[in-house]
Amino acid sequence: MEPGLLPRFFERVTRQSFQDLALDDPPVARYLTDLLTRFARTEALYAVRDLPGRKLETVADSLLTIRRAWDWESPDWNPEAERTLRRHIGDYTMFMTGVFHEHVERLAATDYYLHEGRRAYRFVFETARADGNKDAPLYRRLSDRFEHYAGALTYARKVYFPSEQWPPAGTDPFFRSLVTE
Repeated sequence: MEPGLLPRFFERVTRQSFQDLALDDPPVARYLTDLLTRFARTEALYAVRDLPGRKLETVADSLLTIRRAWDWESPDWNPEAERTLRRHIGDYTMFMTGVFHEHVERLAATDYYLHEGRRAYRFVFETARADGNKDAPLYRRLSDRFEHYAGALTYARKVYFPSEQWPPAGTDPFFRSLVTE
């Protein structure tokens, strides 16, 4: 697929979904477009790596890495890594809860993902606000309205990504695991 086609496709789908659902928040729609574009490549789901280079495959892995990053006696001490890890947790839980909602339900992890996603975006908001970052209000809305925006992604997937088999199994091991679990 041509490099610019995927972002344009997701932008159109996100914009239409927001219009259908009467959600009026262009900055969040742009953020979710970027999120869908990034996570269209499954390796982006695990783009954040633990300090020794191990992929972080679960929310719990990411939370444990945050804990280690704050251990001042550890050679892995790196408190600045927390914002990156928290944003990834927010993005991952938003994507999974929105696009793969049924899978998250089968794992009985919906409440956990909603809680950790809201909490992660709240942390990013607070640190961005303290730094005077202009994107701080965006992360506050993502935290405050996490379920609404995840619901918009679920709606977009059901309406604009129709498929006989969802998620598509193909050859991707991540998608295959969602179909078989």
